[in-house]
Amino acid sequence: MPRPTARQVAPGVHRLGDRLVNFYVVEEPGGLVLIDAGLPAHLAGLRDHLALAGHSPAGIRAVLLTHGHPDHTGLARTVQRAGADVWVHEKDAAILRDGPRSALRHARPERSALPYLLRRPGALGAPLHLARAGAFTAPAVPDVRVFDADRRLEEVPGAPLAVALPGHTSGSTGYFFPERGLLFTGDALVSHDGLTGHQGPTLVCRGFTHDSRAALAALDRIDELGATVILPGHGDPFTGDPRSVTARARQAGIR
Repeated sequence: MPRPTARQVAPGVHRLGDRLVNFYVVEEPGGLVLIDAGLPAHLAGLRDHLALAGHSPAGIRAVLLTHGHPDHTGLARTVQRAGADVWVHEKDAAILRDGPRSALRHARPERSALPYLLRRPGALGAPLHLARAGAFTAPAVPDVRVFDADRRLEEVPGAPLAVALPGHTSGSTGYFFPERGLLFTGDALVSHDGLTGHQGPTLVCRGFTHDSRAALAALDRIDELGATVILPGHGDPFTGDPRSVTARARQAGIR
């Protein structure tokens, strides 16, 4: 019997991954939707969860990638081969096409990660964890479906709204299921930064963010949506008034 590997964080929504990386399975009447695709090492956990829920990888209709960084795309090709469409903003599509090692070339961070590691040597555990979990050796993902602006993805079960939240990468995107109040923010708004160690609402530090000014501005767009549950790419979910969450992120600033 497969062991439980996921935690329900909202009705019909399960959080998978590990202590550093989140991805989500969303149950909709038209099929399953994967929000982000974790790391290659998460495949067994995904299969266990699907089996326990009476599903298979073939039941995943779509993979919605919040951005192209390799800790969010590791299983995308595997699930695509099982029949799912993979969606990403066109500004991050090149990372998928060229493979995970191209991420820094296509979305160069504002600062080197080295000063952060020198100040907090324990943070080295995060990139080492990603490497051991296969983040940088996952296959490229051809034939992705793209969008270039906010749009309702009518082809996807639940018809979520893709919302451009650029900054962390040029193509960073949130996915909003308005009828359910769910907003998946990827790394546009997180509750844990593995490089700085910050806990609570925050933007990912400049060592992993392409454009910090744009990232701060994207918080305004999150305010406008009126979500009741915010599900980030790293750390625990937020519930309640999103404006109080984004206010705390602004107060924390970007490091």
